[in-house]
Amino acid sequence: MKAILCHQYGPPENLRLEETGSPTPGPGKLVIQVKACGVNFPDTLMIQGKYQFKPPFPFSPGGEVAGIVKEVGEGVTHLKPGDPVFALTGWGGFAEETLADGFKAFPLPDAMDFVTAASLMYTYGTSYHALKDRANLQPGETLLVLGAAGGVGLAAVELGRTMGATVIAAASTDEKLALCRQTGARETINYSRENLRERIRELTDGRGVDVVYDPVGGNLSEAALRSTSWRGRYLVVGFAAGQIPALPLNLPLLKGCSVIGVFWGAFAEKQPNDNFKNVQDLLTFYQQGRIKPHIQATYPLEKAPQALREMINRRVLGKLVITP
Repeated sequence: MKAILCHQYGPPENLRLEETGSPTPGPGKLVIQVKACGVNFPDTLMIQGKYQFKPPFPFSPGGEVAGIVKEVGEGVTHLKPGDPVFALTGWGGFAEETLADGFKAFPLPDAMDFVTAASLMYTYGTSYHALKDRANLQPGETLLVLGAAGGVGLAAVELGRTMGATVIAAASTDEKLALCRQTGARETINYSRENLRERIRELTDGRGVDVVYDPVGGNLSEAALRSTSWRGRYLVVGFAAGQIPALPLNLPLLKGCSVIGVFWGAFAEKQPNDNFKNVQDLLTFYQQGRIKPHIQATYPLEKAPQALREMINRRVLGKLVITP
């Protein structure tokens, strides 16, 4: 089979399309013929050696796949060869075939295509876990989403609207903010030319926001934390800006607010039953037409490095998908 392989840490341009052996499923595992694989920011970190998980070389990036079950190992009883599925693999998805844990693979709903299925888990899974389990977002509350036109940001905008919140989307261009409005944002802030704190104060009549969803980090984080209301919740989702901010801890004291970490991958691993319930909620939202992943583009397998470069350069609105 063909796969995009990483032999040493570095930029996407170092990745190569190569012939490699097909995987074999051990107990509790299954092999999937990959029809689509989502491109996510952790993929860009993994190939550079900057992510929490460091697979042994050589490895393929790509942790969110959809396809057809080719073979199942001992103990996998809920799926069989020929079943369409979507699955979390961690890595290995930029390939014609990949290995997955049985408990991380789910039957594909009849109404969902492979590209959509490969766009749902990372972004919506992360954002739903953040808003539901970590922030306990309530109807009528105000949600600020930074980096709102990226994969997880746009999912947070859509889910915030679905959960009954008033969503303020913040991003760096008017083009990105137009997409956020289409997705459900009530108000928008262009932080490349507007002062984030002043604009939030205007939009909330000085009260501040109940929840901040921050997948960006960098120099906007402190301004966002200062803009929380009394007993607000600040969600630390990621650091797409490349800089981990140093937040003044007197702010949570003075505001009675919480700074809350969001690590969806660990949640899915440590609380698989709770994660499964969240997946079922997301599938229901999709079937009801309340959420719909925005796919900016699909790429053939050989152009996967180009897709990762677009992600690193922050030129992606919503999702990119590799289609082997």
